[in-house]
Amino acid sequence: MSPLYAGLDVSLETTSICVVDAEGRIKLEAKAPSDPESIAAHLSQLTGPFERIGLEAGPLSQWLYFGLHDRGYPVVCIETRHSKAAIAAMSMNKTDRNDARSLAQLVRSGWFKAVHVKSVESQELRTLLGSREFLVNKLRDHENEIRGQLRPFGLKVGQVSTSGFAERIRELVEGRPRLSLCMEALLAAREAVMKQLSMLHGELLRVTKNDELCVRFMGIPGVGPVTALAFKTAVDRPDRFRRSSDVGAHLGLAPRQHQSGEIDRRGRISKTGDGLTRTALFAAANVMLTRSTQWTVLKHWGVSIAKRSSLKKAKVAVARKLAVIMHRMWRDGSSFRWTAKEA
Repeated sequence: MSPLYAGLDVSLETTSICVVDAEGRIKLEAKAPSDPESIAAHLSQLTGPFERIGLEAGPLSQWLYFGLHDRGYPVVCIETRHSKAAIAAMSMNKTDRNDARSLAQLVRSGWFKAVHVKSVESQELRTLLGSREFLVNKLRDHENEIRGQLRPFGLKVGQVSTSGFAERIRELVEGRPRLSLCMEALLAAREAVMKQLSMLHGELLRVTKNDELCVRFMGIPGVGPVTALAFKTAVDRPDRFRRSSDVGAHLGLAPRQHQSGEIDRRGRISKTGDGLTRTALFAAANVMLTRSTQWTVLKHWGVSIAKRSSLKKAKVAVARKLAVIMHRMWRDGSSFRWTAKEA
């Protein structure tokens, strides 16, 4: 019996389904609600064995992936750039039906890159990190908004600690009832954000404290709870990467390259992949090079780069090296090696 291949074009409400056989002939076309049960009900109408079922990586892909996988379907997530290029090449008219057809043919050909679907636990921890990051940004926005609202009146907040910020604002608007009313409303919202941020940060600390791998990561100078947990949840499984040196490129910390004939140019880092983890690694490299007093062979290497190039490039290089070291520590079960002799 000829194997079957399916392409799923997923949107928030509905999913277009196209199933083809090994010769590329369409066996089924349908539209179903975007939930695993409804999609599986349409796929079950065909009796042939499914070789692959492909869907683009997106907001619903994890839920649909595990929902179909648990029902016994061989489902894969396709890298978005690959699917976009294939869809554009196969059809001039972009419709959900044509996209599903193109995905089905792409899955049948095998010319695609499968995306790793993170475990549910990793996704939940990523939600914790993302929620905390969102509140950190909102807290900064609140404080900048307050500063901006007071500036036209010549009221300058200046440098002030987080704990003394509210007191400083009340001091500036004292004797101005209308300004005081506005600032109290903004300060109350800031207080609420700080309370929820403290709760999420406490949970983050609890998780990393009880995680043996994160504790080992935090043994590296500059690496804190956020960086440790961000790296762990971004990689999810260390065996995904055959070489530790591939992790830096996966996180967008490797330079772009354009090579053709006699031309071979290297540009800035690609900045592809997980932006949160890349930023966390860069922050850890910054702490290691500029604030940490603990001298390691890695810091010596970064300082050498800074002397002959620039501090910014040194931070990027150290961030990439950190990703490689942390992956190797994960695979080996080892601790950070401080000296060249240990390494």
